[in-house]
Amino acid sequence: MEIFKNRNFTLLFIGRILTNIGDSLYAVAAMWLVYSLGGSTLYTGIAGFLSILPRIIQLFSGPFIDRVPLRGLLVYTQLFQALLLLIVPVASYFDFLTVGLVLTITPILTTINMWFYPAQMSALPKILGKHQLTQGNSLFSIAYQGIDVACNAISGALIVVLGAVSLYLWNSLGFFIGALLFMQLRMKTTSQNADNNILSTPEKEQSKPKPRQNPMKSYLSDMKEGLRLILATPLSRILFGIILINAAGGATFTVMPAFAKSLGGAGVYGILLMAQACGSLLGAMLTPYMKLERVRLGHLFAAAFCLSGAAWCLSIFSHWTWLIILVYGLAWFPGGVTNVIINTVIQKAVPEKSLGTVFAAASGLSGIAMPLGSLIGGSLGVIAASSLVIAGCGIVVFGVGIYWIFDPVTKKLPTPHDADENLFASPVVSPDTVPASSSV
Repeated sequence: MEIFKNRNFTLLFIGRILTNIGDSLYAVAAMWLVYSLGGSTLYTGIAGFLSILPRIIQLFSGPFIDRVPLRGLLVYTQLFQALLLLIVPVASYFDFLTVGLVLTITPILTTINMWFYPAQMSALPKILGKHQLTQGNSLFSIAYQGIDVACNAISGALIVVLGAVSLYLWNSLGFFIGALLFMQLRMKTTSQNADNNILSTPEKEQSKPKPRQNPMKSYLSDMKEGLRLILATPLSRILFGIILINAAGGATFTVMPAFAKSLGGAGVYGILLMAQACGSLLGAMLTPYMKLERVRLGHLFAAAFCLSGAAWCLSIFSHWTWLIILVYGLAWFPGGVTNVIINTVIQKAVPEKSLGTVFAAASGLSGIAMPLGSLIGGSLGVIAASSLVIAGCGIVVFGVGIYWIFDPVTKKLPTPHDADENLFASPVVSPDTVPASSSV
């Protein structure tokens, strides 16, 4: 509990919990409300697409995050979401609530989250020492996954008791409280013009002022630098694999309702989603105690997703529903571990002034294949059994793990303990060692 003696971390952590509760309950309430107002799964499909589309926008948000005060960004994103959520209960009260209004609000709220979460991850190294980053990331993942478990369990009951519109109102209140908490944050500032805030030295007085760069050119330059730090360095091999794994996840989610129906119906579907969240949560909780700081990243990711892919694929072959749920949930345990590890590595190795850019680029690129995976999974589900699609997705995940085992660049990645600026300082590989076609 030592980490909670840090007042800034406690405020950020509680604010994250409130935000995660709002996001989780809103996601369920929005889908239910869209279906109720539109009366067709076509509208829920559009809502799902609009909620994923803003990931592309996230690629462009990083330089902005690195340029503005993080506390202000955290506060204003919460206030903006709170005000947007209030539109729905107000529209319902005055009887002009339509499915079009809900569909309009959905991508705007998701877009705000694309700015909020990278900002939170960028704030963490500003309030914690490097020795506490693994624990801090683990607690953040626990909050995220644990709230998913709880909200999946109670969201249906809340909609029945309170109604979907009322959930919007309560979520709005939660975001207002989150904004008040973030207002109390105190963190060190790191800006690209930090030198201007430091008292002048004789050397500086003698140096000529640098010409001001065009803001748009500077913005694009920083965005390119963030993409370079991810794509042109050894971690690009990890990113390439994660893109495929997320595509497999998108395909699995698409056919999961049909698979659950074959096992017993909506109840099984909810339990499978809870098992998935529980597996990720358990992995995030145990990461600080697994002594993985000295394990090479390549070996860690390869072993994790070989195990994940095998469990993912084998889960559907049991005759017992309880065993299917158990094995499928365990398939997500390695992902909970690697999420904590990779966030810690980025926070250690990337300069603070570029953290927002890199986190936004990494999150946007890693999730960019999910819509395509959903489309492929849905198409395959029409011509093949849903269980076979899930098994195929597990084979893809297992294949990524095998690729990491044999890839020479991945094998040479350092341990999380040894990760530093040098990880992002050199190109991914020289042209004479690996063919150009293998780079991302």
